[in-house]
Amino acid sequence: MSMDSQDLSLIYKTRFKKESSKNRDKMFSLLCSDFLQRYVSPDSTVLDVAAGRCGFINNIKAKRKIALDINADMKSFAGEDVEVVISDARRMPELAGESVDVVFASNFFEHIGREDIIKVLKELFRILKKDGKLLLIQPNIRFCCRDYWMFFDHLTALDDRGFSEALSITGFYIAESRPRFLPFSTKNRLPKTPVMLKLYLKSRILQHIFGKQMFIYAKKLPRYL
Repeated sequence: MSMDSQDLSLIYKTRFKKESSKNRDKMFSLLCSDFLQRYVSPDSTVLDVAAGRCGFINNIKAKRKIALDINADMKSFAGEDVEVVISDARRMPELAGESVDVVFASNFFEHIGREDIIKVLKELFRILKKDGKLLLIQPNIRFCCRDYWMFFDHLTALDDRGFSEALSITGFYIAESRPRFLPFSTKNRLPKTPVMLKLYLKSRILQHIFGKQMFIYAKKLPRYL
């Protein structure tokens, strides 16, 4: 990783200082209940990679919930039912092989180099069970090239096609791909409230117009099992 935890802490405190944590939590709660929960069984073990402010892992329903991040500030955001692991995602000795049902990562892989992306994907493959799922939300540079580099910690340009290729060479197949899903960032005008987000998630037309982040649902390739 090119930045240490202190660098990340300062960047995120600056970036999100004007953002309401309460509203952000409401938005994640809705994103989980109205979209992401369909991929996650309530009896699952779920890992949130680069969990940050723990919006996903705090709101998803699962039997065992694990949040992993290199930034120690994550501890202050994780819910009481969340196991916290402060670790580098390229190597996670704290997690046993084939011990996780679902891995979620949002806005993470653009922050690391290509070699590290492959290392992380291989490590995720290792810890996922044979029928494990990988859920990814990422900025798609095909649709947000003008603003992609507005964040100092963006390092690698990714789109749905290239990222699907990276997944395929590390043992995954694409079960579902939405090149246009969410808007680029919370700084966008839409959707700004839970009501607007609820309507947005129901409308593939709105996603096609405003979506600049991709959603990919991947699973292990049978020949790798």
